[in-house]
Amino acid sequence: MLITEIAKKAKVSPATVSRAINQPQIVAPDSLARIRSVMEQHNYVPTPLNRRRGPKPRASDQRRIGVWFVGARANNPSLNWFQDQLLHVQTSETRHRVDLRVLFSNTPDELPANLATEKLDGLIIQGMEPAPACLAKLRDLPHVWFMTRRSLSYPGDYVEPNNEENGRMAADYLAQQGHRAVAVISSDPDYSAVARRVRAFQERAAELKLPVHTILGQPNPGVSYLEILPVHSESETLVRSLLAATPRATGLYIPVDHFCGAFFRALREAGRKPGRDFDAILGNYNPVIYHNLDHGPAAIDINLPTLVRKVVEHLFWRIDHRAAAGRIGVSVSPTLRTHPTPAETGAVPA
Repeated sequence: MLITEIAKKAKVSPATVSRAINQPQIVAPDSLARIRSVMEQHNYVPTPLNRRRGPKPRASDQRRIGVWFVGARANNPSLNWFQDQLLHVQTSETRHRVDLRVLFSNTPDELPANLATEKLDGLIIQGMEPAPACLAKLRDLPHVWFMTRRSLSYPGDYVEPNNEENGRMAADYLAQQGHRAVAVISSDPDYSAVARRVRAFQERAAELKLPVHTILGQPNPGVSYLEILPVHSESETLVRSLLAATPRATGLYIPVDHFCGAFFRALREAGRKPGRDFDAILGNYNPVIYHNLDHGPAAIDINLPTLVRKVVEHLFWRIDHRAAAGRIGVSVSPTLRTHPTPAETGAVPA
């Protein structure tokens, strides 16, 4: 029986099945129970590592790296996406052999408590931007910023999605669908990915001579967007603002998708139906969210597997070239998915 078949029956990703076999301690208990149940039903017993076919990687090829989630509670299961994606990377490219350590800190003003004892070769930073004092203490440890929320003055290397292309792509899509007025809607205006996507969408809509309404929620200074939760009451407020705007916007761009379920529900409660009253495009794609929606809007895939591969590649390069001067930035272009499916793309944060 193939791992992909087990994943389908257990309703998880193949990477989660691989983790259940090789690192069961980091798999959510309910997922682990479903996977093991499927294995038992089909008498599947994984081959011991020392008997698996193919060349065995040398221990010396392995790098111990950490992923530091800044502004997140320890052992938050919603942050397992990085391990899932890294397993995909290691499966396809054996040169990316990583002994992964996941680190947390509640605020950007503190380093992870176990950072000093992990003896890392390098560090990937994700979440809130660490305070300058923390970054100064990382001077001798190769590190790369990953994803969004870095400030323009962030001094180190970074790998991130191209948020400007995301916003422009959304405006082009809605224009091609024939919409005469559009709106960009988000509950998190301070989130840097949102701000950059919104600005790019506005500029491209203006170039296309499309009236654009910008409908944003209340700022939340200091909030960690790693653990933000959608609030239905806020979605209702956004819907009221949308419906009061003139000319009426029928093309909607939602830069990040974590609140789109609540937003679409509020639109439905207001009597608006997708396809008849509006057409939406999401600025990122997360299967867990997407496949619980009442319709299938277009989405922009930020290509998370590519981003993870790029950040690991660049961290390996930085480990080997510690003395290389200057800040290096890598940007990954998104892809338009008019009808996304789980097989086309992986689970994605913003």
